[in-house]
Amino acid sequence: MAGEVYLIANPTAGGGRGSRHASLAAKTLNDAGIACRLVHPSSAQDTTRTAAAAVTAGARAVVACGGDGTVHAVLQGLIGSNVPLGIVAGGSGDDIAAGLGFPTGDGDRIAAGLMSALAQDSFRLIDVGEASTDDGATCYFLGVLSTGFDSSVNERANTMARLGGQRYNIAIVRELASFTALDYTVDIDGEVITGPGMLVSVGNGPRYGGGMRVCPEAQSDDGLLDITWLGAVSKPTFLRVFPSVFKGTHIHHPAVRTFRGRSLTIAAAGQMAYADGERIGPLPVAIAVRPGALRVLPA
Repeated sequence: MAGEVYLIANPTAGGGRGSRHASLAAKTLNDAGIACRLVHPSSAQDTTRTAAAAVTAGARAVVACGGDGTVHAVLQGLIGSNVPLGIVAGGSGDDIAAGLGFPTGDGDRIAAGLMSALAQDSFRLIDVGEASTDDGATCYFLGVLSTGFDSSVNERANTMARLGGQRYNIAIVRELASFTALDYTVDIDGEVITGPGMLVSVGNGPRYGGGMRVCPEAQSDDGLLDITWLGAVSKPTFLRVFPSVFKGTHIHHPAVRTFRGRSLTIAAAGQMAYADGERIGPLPVAIAVRPGALRVLPA
């Protein structure tokens, strides 16, 4: 297969881990005689532009080196192309990488995984979520789109220091002190559901927030989106149920409802939507699945 492998690295991801893993991966590819180019964009917007430029240049593959935010930004530049996505995980959560089966943790193992994936000279097709918010913004996501308590926690967490990787969990505790259930209206494939909710999350993949399996049965290649709706619960109940989200067993709690669909609209007053941990825009948000819309390297 012709073309260079573009490694697009976020120098700040994982406190510098993303950049270190990218450099190790680039060296591994160079030593093996695989043409590659390591790029360090200056912002999320620049990351998307770099990915789009790599497509135009005929890249063999584009590899997002960093965390979920880096993968999300690269995705925006790849959608609609035939260039496959790879991931060199190096963020604080790496939920998308883990959900897609890419190696995480040790840099040498991650670099070896990329080499193995490129050696297969193939790709797999996965679904992509498409979200359009009330302010006219449209974006694509691979992991989870969150609204309600989830997005409020993200709003708070993004203003906090990293706190040893516990930023999201600390933000949950602080946000819970003032958060109250919302009045939701959700249209899933034409069926309108209304009622109170702490959150409504939509999963193209199962994970977010550093290992929380909020949509534990979501699969990225089934042509469907999984919806998790947590109804109104007391704060003590929420804190009691919360740990089970890391195993995905929260969906068995009587206050949790789950649905599947191909398209939906979520409305709740004064709320913001996040996708892959990135701020998207205000509700209402229209969401649809694009089956098989992205090529990814073998994991």
